[in-house]
Amino acid sequence: MNTTRALLTGTLVWIFGVTAFTALYELPLMENRYAQANIGLALLVPPLVWFASQIYYRKVKSTHGLKLGLLMLLASATLDALFTVPLLIIPFGGSYTSFFGSLDFWLIAFEFLLVSLIYWYIKVRPEQQQSI
Repeated sequence: MNTTRALLTGTLVWIFGVTAFTALYELPLMENRYAQANIGLALLVPPLVWFASQIYYRKVKSTHGLKLGLLMLLASATLDALFTVPLLIIPFGGSYTSFFGSLDFWLIAFEFLLVSLIYWYIKVRPEQQQSI
């Protein structure tokens, strides 16, 4: 397992996720822009995590997908705690509790884990079984 590589791929997902969330929030498509941005983020997280998993597994094939997903999620949630909440949530009346206690956050976290696990089952595990 390459922990640094997993944390860096999680950081990439966070960078693209926060950028997408912010851009989607600014689009005047729905009246509830927070819901709009969360829906958009929920749709973008699977391809972002899939791509991050692809990057990670280019060099490391021994890590289980669930473990990779947990580490990428840890990196992303830590960056959310350090930057997203203080800079984008608290100034608009939110809090750490409202952010991390939100069902939206946990659904997206579940997506993180599920997509990295599915990637492992589809792309990595068959390669490991062939090499045995």
